Amino acid sequence: MSNSQDDKDNNERIGLWIALGAAALVVGSVVGGAVWHRLSAKADGAAGAPAAVEASAPAAAVATAAAVAVEMIDVPLAGEVTGTVFYEVGGATLPAEGPAEIAAALRALQAAAGKKLVISGFHDASGDPAKNAELAKQRAIGVRDALLAAGAPAEAVALRKPESTTGGADPRAARRVEIRLVD
Repeated sequence: MSNSQDDKDNNERIGLWIALGAAALVVGSVVGGAVWHRLSAKADGAAGAPAAVEASAPAAAVATAAAVAVEMIDVPLAGEVTGTVFYEVGGATLPAEGPAEIAAALRALQAAAGKKLVISGFHDASGDPAKNAELAKQRAIGVRDALLAAGAPAEAVALRKPESTTGGADPRAARRVEIRLVD
């Protein structure tokens, strides 16, 4: 074999390895994304299962969040809004900005001894009211579970019954969960 033939063979091997590496990267990304999506869907769909706030949430806090019963209180809106989480249409997965809102509400709770957080889910009036109310409830439960997983004491967090709203100028406002600091 000549040097040019050896160079051609080496270039073919290098090209083959690059192609195999790229294929492995694509397959790994697809499989990893599917696994992540599946785990997120299980966290959202399981009754009382905590939504992922941070990958480093302690197991004990996650277990505590899952063990808290779903009890909805029927009280008027009151208190200072310490966080608002906006959701996609039909979605109950904690959005990307959710952890920052959870952290802000937790800081407000820690700075206000003796106060509590009340979580309120809102939905619009379009479609099936019962399904919308259930979706708003699941969103609020996800926010509650994320707060508990982040370290909020269970006795300082309450869920308020879902409420229908028009949402105002921003249509996302009809798909929100508010976290309020109350006495």
